Amino acid sequence: MAELLTCITPGWSEPGGVTALTSTRLGGVSRTPYDSLNLGLHVDDENHSVEENRRLFREAWSIPSEPLWLNQVHGTQIEVIRESEHETASEESDGAWTNLPGKAIAVLTADCLPVVVTDTAGTEVAVVHAGWRGLAAGVVTAALEKFSSGLTLHAWLGPAIGPTAFEVGEEVRQAFVDLSPDNAAAFTARKTPGKFLADLYQLATRELNDWGNIQLYGGNHCTLTEATLFHSYRRDGTASGRMATVAWLSDPESPSH
Repeated sequence: MAELLTCITPGWSEPGGVTALTSTRLGGVSRTPYDSLNLGLHVDDENHSVEENRRLFREAWSIPSEPLWLNQVHGTQIEVIRESEHETASEESDGAWTNLPGKAIAVLTADCLPVVVTDTAGTEVAVVHAGWRGLAAGVVTAALEKFSSGLTLHAWLGPAIGPTAFEVGEEVRQAFVDLSPDNAAAFTARKTPGKFLADLYQLATRELNDWGNIQLYGGNHCTLTEATLFHSYRRDGTASGRMATVAWLSDPESPSH
């Protein structure tokens, strides 16, 4: 029996005018070990399978345009999309912001944290790829800076590696503690000296809360331990596929779906 495509959504009642979702690994055509819905062309999956997966993904969720697929480098560059003819990222980026209705923006993840930010009315939206390097460098703040002043913002923390599964070294902990002593609370020491469990959700939440009054959602999945639902680089290494987190603003001239 063929698997059905499924997705994870924010579950927010507000904001209106914006759709956001993260794919799972279910419902695609990729073979093992990328089975079955792998959306990343940069892994060793067959390109024709990925292209078919992307088509299935767009059709299943009525995504209004081909998502802007970024060349992600664990940095802080946020692509700004203001013109309808903007179809490809002009440079390496780890997030995108747009105010164009019907323009889908996306990031690919397989343990890193996808973050979607929008305003209550759904007039602006950003999607961010936030691994620990990007978080430490300020990629979430870089995205928040793209929004117009005075907006009430909402942020969804999509599926990422959970706080009981993400083991890191002292250098990672120190990078965040150097930013703020408050970040120490996001790390739990392991029995092995110099090893810690890191909570990406907590680190992102602190950065979002430092920005101001932002309504937060999500942060309750673990891509490593929920193996039937998610790809995980930490679990599967180079044999891992990628999920996509996609968001778009509603086009007022199009019927709702």
